[in-house]
Amino acid sequence: MKTQLVSAIQLQEIELENDTRNATPEEEKERKTYSVEDAVEGIGFGRFHVLLFLIMGSANIVEALEIMLLAVVSPEIRCEWRLQDWEVALVSTMVFFGFMICGVLSGYVADRYGRWKVVFGGFVWAAYFSLLTSFSPSYGWFIFLRTMVGCGVAGTSQGFVLKTEFIPAKYRSSLLPLSSVFWMVGSILIIVLGMTVVPTLGWRWMIRLSIIPSLILLLLFQLIPESARYNVSAGNVRGAIATLQRIARMNRSSMPEGDLVEPVMNERGSAYVLVGSAFRRTSVIMWYSWFVASFSYYGSVLSSSELLEKNLLCITDPDAEHHVKHNQEEELCYCIPFGLADYQTLLISCLGEVALIPLNIALLNIVGRKTSMAILQIFAGIFFMLLTVCSTMLGFTVLLFLLRSLVSMNFTVVYIYTAEVYPTSVRALGMGFCTSFSRIGGMIAPFIAQVLMSKSVVLALLPFTLSCFLCAGGALMLPIETKGRALLQST
Repeated sequence: MKTQLVSAIQLQEIELENDTRNATPEEEKERKTYSVEDAVEGIGFGRFHVLLFLIMGSANIVEALEIMLLAVVSPEIRCEWRLQDWEVALVSTMVFFGFMICGVLSGYVADRYGRWKVVFGGFVWAAYFSLLTSFSPSYGWFIFLRTMVGCGVAGTSQGFVLKTEFIPAKYRSSLLPLSSVFWMVGSILIIVLGMTVVPTLGWRWMIRLSIIPSLILLLLFQLIPESARYNVSAGNVRGAIATLQRIARMNRSSMPEGDLVEPVMNERGSAYVLVGSAFRRTSVIMWYSWFVASFSYYGSVLSSSELLEKNLLCITDPDAEHHVKHNQEEELCYCIPFGLADYQTLLISCLGEVALIPLNIALLNIVGRKTSMAILQIFAGIFFMLLTVCSTMLGFTVLLFLLRSLVSMNFTVVYIYTAEVYPTSVRALGMGFCTSFSRIGGMIAPFIAQVLMSKSVVLALLPFTLSCFLCAGGALMLPIETKGRALLQST
């Protein structure tokens, strides 16, 4: 019986081998399978990705408008409601508080129910409550409504995940840093609105006009499909194939042969993955890195506006306006609106966010993500302390220009690394946790940049310097380098 059984097994193996050798091309094609990663890399870069880059990049314009609006509107509400420093700082803090609370929630919903729904809902939410902000009858209502705006902006930030999941690996380090251009456009747009609208129509009309890009983007966003990686993880293989076929047609390319096969992940949006053995160290370091990225970025923005508004600069060639602006030392000075020269300095500093993009791309491709973060944080810490050195107005503008470049580049790198290091099953949740920690930095930054700055410029800038240096050391301790690596579908 043993001999007969062995003979039967051998006979079956020989028949199977013969069947494989004699298979027709059609039968062989049916046996082929491919993953979403294979399809994304095989289809390559084309017209779809240009459209994706323009539309999803424009989402950064909306986010910049809502966040940078605070730096422009602060002097106006300080004057209208006679606010003290801590009350002005509380406005920015509450916006980031809304972002923090909804950051994790939006990430969980995006992993469970889709990225597209969260991003679209975030646009609608942010635009609606931003419009209501312009009708605020009091300081309390203004704070509440801006907190709601922060919740909406948390949803739109998931657009970075949606964008990353469509871009082939070798193009991510080049395309994703270019998103800073759109953030700069939003920052410049709100400053221009401040220069032109606030002196004539007031800050309320500035806010109303600032939501126009959101309304336009809601229409254009209909052209962007749901992430194919998410569809596959949720078991919607047909939807993923339809999306990939559409991309292939737009790019005038072809789909891989065979069937799309990926495991369905029932544990999508599980926070246990983020703190498990595979990602615990990465998560802890990235949470702190995001905290510092936001702390240093908004610290640079708010510090520059505070230094200009209150004339706390140590400059050797002040003009007449900066001589007279702050001689009221014995009483509170509520109304200190920006002058034209102040707006011009803010505009120039905004240009710094894109001036060094080629350097950012070179760093990402040559030294990788981890080392790039360390280098940028070290130089950012140095430039924070250089702001305390007495110089000319031109010298201050150049320092501010370079500082904004460095902190903006670092923010881009941590975005890219986070989107690449986590698997699809928890990518949006991982991004949500990171953005929530970043908003803690955004909540603290106003009290240092806008309250402590009035007491001592050196003491206000020192925390930004130290946090940048510590973050540089943490970046070098990250266990995973994602340069050139495929996006993981599961752990």
